[in-house]
Amino acid sequence: MSKKCGYITIIGRPNVGKSTLLNYLLGQKISITSKKPQTTRHQILGIKTEADVQMVFIDTPGIHTQNKKALNRYLNKAALTSLHDVDVVLWVIEPRWSDDEDFILKKLGNLATPVILVLNKVDRIQDKNKLLPMMQMFKDKFPFRDVVPISAETGDNVALLCQVISQYLPEQEFIFDEDQLTDKSTRFLIAEIIREKLMRYLGEELPYATTVQIDAFKEEAAINDISATIFVERTSQKAIVIGEAGAGLKKIGTDARRDLEQLLGKKVMLRLWVKVKSNWADDDAALKSLGYN
Repeated sequence: MSKKCGYITIIGRPNVGKSTLLNYLLGQKISITSKKPQTTRHQILGIKTEADVQMVFIDTPGIHTQNKKALNRYLNKAALTSLHDVDVVLWVIEPRWSDDEDFILKKLGNLATPVILVLNKVDRIQDKNKLLPMMQMFKDKFPFRDVVPISAETGDNVALLCQVISQYLPEQEFIFDEDQLTDKSTRFLIAEIIREKLMRYLGEELPYATTVQIDAFKEEAAINDISATIFVERTSQKAIVIGEAGAGLKKIGTDARRDLEQLLGKKVMLRLWVKVKSNWADDDAALKSLGYN
């Protein structure tokens, strides 16, 4: 039997479950998650290979209508450029239609690439009789190839989604090695794990303009030695991240170290600093220096 392989981009507004879906598809966490909007800030490549099919998923930042800062514009650009040169588009939405959905609909325009609408979080719909009319309403808005209701959190119908995707993939040899999960570097994954713990610990207190840079990563026989800097925009934000008597930074470091040891398979020595980089989220040069290319 000939092999199938292709690129599938995952788009949608913030917090609809794109990263949760990618992690479930791969059976391993490579894309961080939190309840905070714009958790994903880069295109994340996730590779799923089973039998004669290789699916190369691209997780993207949430598409949103706010473009006030350079970071907002970067996030939208990172998501929308992923619509080109792929074989399938997965548009993930919640069981409702919003202004952001209308914004995305306009960006799709007359896209020739097959678009599959993924209706996520259907496990939260109490009255299942509402599901079919809802799916029909969405179908009337755009010529979707399929509409697939799923729960990325529980995995309901995700196997069916994979079957639907495979129908639209071209017959060709695999692009990546069969055991490869992502194209991202270890340093990138380390920075993302630290940023996830930062977002989860601080919640609503978290300053929007925070990012993480890995300063040093030394792999030794028994331990990995990692130094990282958390950047904020103002001195008052620095105090929020550090917390009283350093309790906040200690908690973030402890939680991050636990996940990093699981990722790297050995003990981790993690050192964290917090620094102020004024207005970095609205400075194109600063964004590039921090890895937002």
